[in-house]
Amino acid sequence: MAVAFLLYVFAEIAAIWAVGSAVGVLGTVGLLLAGAFLGSWLARREGGKAMRAFTAAARSGRPAEKELTDGMLVGLGGVLILVPGFISDVLGLLLMLPPSRAVVRRWWLRRVEKRAMRFANQRRGPVMVVDSEVVPPTEPRREQPTVIEGRIVEN
Repeated sequence: MAVAFLLYVFAEIAAIWAVGSAVGVLGTVGLLLAGAFLGSWLARREGGKAMRAFTAAARSGRPAEKELTDGMLVGLGGVLILVPGFISDVLGLLLMLPPSRAVVRRWWLRRVEKRAMRFANQRRGPVMVVDSEVVPPTEPRREQPTVIEGRIVEN
């Protein structure tokens, strides 16, 4: 993990150096600030959309894993945009855009499902997940207990 972080830092420095060589110091700072402003505006807009979609899904009673994952990815994109650097800005902006976020969401949900199945199989043995629907009982519930008529026979 430390090696990956170190490689990321070197990549960010190289990207800033390359952009700085091409457009100059003021241009580089301007691009970094423009990315931060654009990213914060997109984060606010897409975060609000994700929150409204989650609220609508919760009110309708349907599963909201898509909406919840979208909110998580928008939050992660916002954090990446706050980190200074061009690579993190590009990754953050990609997480803000709905088409690329949908690709990441599908990958993330498949990964989580596989890990959950692996964990469940380790703990309890093989598990099968079946999609189902809750069906209300056909008989209406009675407020009073059922009374059985009869007589008591003593010996």
